[in-house]
Amino acid sequence: MFKKILIANRGEIAIRVMRTCREMGIATVAIYSEADAQALHVRYADEAYCVGGAASADSYLRMDRIIDLCKQTGVEAVHPGYGFLSENAHFARALKEHGIVLIGPSAESMEVMGSKIASKQAVKAFGVPLVPGIDEAIKNPDDALQVAIEVGFPVLVKASAGGGGKGMRVVERKEDFLGALQMAQNEARSAFGDDSVFIEKYVGSPRHIEIQLMADNYGNACYLFERECSIQRRHQKLVEEAPSAVLTPEIRRAMGEAAVNVAKACNYSGAGTVEFLLSDNREFYFLEMNTRLQVEHPVTELITGIDLVREQILVAAGEKLSFAQEDLKIHGHAIELRICAEDPMNQFLPNVGKVETYKVPQGSGIRVDDCMESGMEIPIYYDNMLAKLIVWAPSRTEAIARMRRAIREYVITGIETTLMFGDFVMTHPAFVSGDFDTHFIQQYFTEDQMTPEPLEAAEADLLSTAALHFFQQSSGAQTMDTVIDSAHGSQSDWYRNRKNYV
Repeated sequence: MFKKILIANRGEIAIRVMRTCREMGIATVAIYSEADAQALHVRYADEAYCVGGAASADSYLRMDRIIDLCKQTGVEAVHPGYGFLSENAHFARALKEHGIVLIGPSAESMEVMGSKIASKQAVKAFGVPLVPGIDEAIKNPDDALQVAIEVGFPVLVKASAGGGGKGMRVVERKEDFLGALQMAQNEARSAFGDDSVFIEKYVGSPRHIEIQLMADNYGNACYLFERECSIQRRHQKLVEEAPSAVLTPEIRRAMGEAAVNVAKACNYSGAGTVEFLLSDNREFYFLEMNTRLQVEHPVTELITGIDLVREQILVAAGEKLSFAQEDLKIHGHAIELRICAEDPMNQFLPNVGKVETYKVPQGSGIRVDDCMESGMEIPIYYDNMLAKLIVWAPSRTEAIARMRRAIREYVITGIETTLMFGDFVMTHPAFVSGDFDTHFIQQYFTEDQMTPEPLEAAEADLLSTAALHFFQQSSGAQTMDTVIDSAHGSQSDWYRNRKNYV
C-alpha cells in the first residue's frame, strides 16, 4: 500500500481525496498556486508546496513541476481528481516513466476514450448501442452534408476532442449545415487544438444517464448503478441524483452491462463513468466515457456504501476489487446540488468576490464537500464550483424534502450562488414527478417562474414592524410605501435572502 500520495488538484476534490487518505493512514502532499496560498486544501494536507502562478497553465497544469515535486517529496502515487491533468495521457505516461503510479487508468485507455470518434469505434465491436451517424472525422464538407441528409435532420455536429458543449452544433435544416459545420470546427480547433468533428442523429428530449464503473488490473469490472444528470446549463450539470426515477431494473441492467463492455473495449482500470443518452421511448445510446472520478460521485457512494476514492487507491496499488457485481445493491436515494458562484437570475453568469458569511447545513443524511469559509475570496482563475451539497434519504420523496431543508439552512452571503436554483428545481412539478429531460432549464427556468412564494403571515408581520420602525426613525422625507419597498427589496432579492429569515 502507498505511504504518501500527491493530490494534483485543488479545492473541494483535493480535500475529499485527502480525507480518505487520512482514514487509510496515507500521508498527503498538496500543490497550490500563488492564488491558493491560503486555501483550505493547503492547510488540510500533511505537506504543501507552491507550483507556480495564479493561472492554471502556470501551476496546476505544469506537469514538469509536479513530477519534480513528486520525486522531491518521495510520493509513490498521484491522485489527479477531476479537471486539470486528470484525463491527460501525456501526464499519465510521464508519471509511469518516472516510476510514479497514477491513481487512474492507463494513458492508452485515456487516448481511446478521450476521442469521441475513437471511443465510438472501440465500443462498436462490443455491441454497445450507438446513436445513428458516422464514427469517423469529417474530411469533405459536401460528403458530410450527404451523410447528414441520409441520417435525417436534425443532426448534431460534435467535436471529437473535449467536452462541455464546445464544438457542438444542432442543425435543423440542410441549408444551415455547412455554416454550422465550419463554426463547430473553428470552435473545436480553438478550444482543443483539434478540429475533428463527426455527425450523429440529434436525439430530441433526451435524458442524460451515466453509469459508474470500477475495474481492477485483473479483468474484474462492476457497474455501481446509474446517476441521473439531465438538469444542466450549457451542457454542464447542476443537479444529479441516484438512482434515476425512470429506469426499470431491466434497463438498468442493460445499461450497466453495456458500460462494462465499454471498459473492456479499452482495457480499463480504476474508476470511470460511461455516459448515455436515454430517449423518450427508453432507448439508450453511448455518449462518451470519462476516464476519471466524476464531480457527482458522492451520490453513488451514498446509495452503495462504497468509498470510490478508497477503491481507486486500492486498485492502483495492485489489489483486486473488494466487491463483486452481486454484492452491490441500491440503498435509498441521493441527490447532489453543485454550489457554483453564478447568478441564476442573470443567465448563470459567474459571480466572484468575497464570501462574507458561510454556514453549512447539518443533520442526518446531509453531506457537504467544500473548500470554503467566511472571508474567503473566490479566485477568478479556476472553475467556479465552490461546494457540493449532497443528501441521502430512504426514498426519493424524502431526499427531495431533505434537500429543500438543507438548502434553506445553507447560508452564503457576499456572492450569488446556485442555491436558489436548487430550491427551484426541488419544488418544480416536473422534477418532483421525474418527468424531465436535458431541456429542463430552457423549458422551465425563466424570471417569471422565479417569482417568490407569497409571504407567510409571520414573515409579513416581521417585515411590517421593521419598516414601521425604520419609518419612525427617518426624517419623514420618505413615504411609508417607499420605506416598505426599501425594507422588502425586490422580489428576487427577497427570494435570494429569505433563508436568512427562516
